[in-house]
Amino acid sequence: MSTLSEPLVLNQRDARDVVTLTLNRPDSCNALSQAMLGALKTELDSLACDDSVRVVVLAAAGKAFCAGHDLKEMRATPSRAYYQGLFEQCNEVMLAIQHLSVPVIARVQGIATAAGCQLVAMCDLAVAAVTARFAVSGVNLGLFCATPSVALSRNLSQKAAFEMLVTGEFISADQALSKGLVNRVVPAANLDAEVASLLDSIVSKPQLALRLGKALFYRQRDKGIHEAYAEAAQTMACNMMDESALEGVQAFIEKRQPRWQ
Repeated sequence: MSTLSEPLVLNQRDARDVVTLTLNRPDSCNALSQAMLGALKTELDSLACDDSVRVVVLAAAGKAFCAGHDLKEMRATPSRAYYQGLFEQCNEVMLAIQHLSVPVIARVQGIATAAGCQLVAMCDLAVAAVTARFAVSGVNLGLFCATPSVALSRNLSQKAAFEMLVTGEFISADQALSKGLVNRVVPAANLDAEVASLLDSIVSKPQLALRLGKALFYRQRDKGIHEAYAEAAQTMACNMMDESALEGVQAFIEKRQPRWQ
């Protein structure tokens, strides 16, 4: 249980420079209040300036991952200007996740609804407990999940995303896996071990290759195929001049493991 003295977002770093950000409003299902959004944005901005970070894990305290926006807070201020500012603030947080130069993994232990499901979709990777469930349920309240639809439609097929958006129905973790919203699903007791396994694989790779690769992955996705290939070629040429890439290729030629510094 969080207290008033505890931060809304916890920040932990391990010896490998893997940073775990934990949403810390368990009594409110980690609903994204303005204060929570502000705290998360502050943490993400700080990490964006830290070249030593290798991977970021986005986790949550309590039974729920994130129940979306704080509806009580939203209802208390029925003003279009307020709502516009709130959703723009949320947009900035979502884009900050994608703009981080390192992979971001969602560790999903419970329900992720509306903007909470959007958070999962905006992370580069996601590992879920089999007990987790996902929905964009705003339509059940008369509010189409417009901003979550941006992230959802970039993870799922068009029809799968649209069905979630217009029905507001929950899908299981296994369904989320089959639809492309998450990468791995495991028993709840194995969630941390599975996240650790994914981390082990990622941190063993050269840092520059991952940073260049993530940036290129999202840039090329929004371009035409000719522009995408041209930019990808430039990125690979730049990456190939890095000592880690040259050592990796030489190790392959010599049939040995690379000796990365």
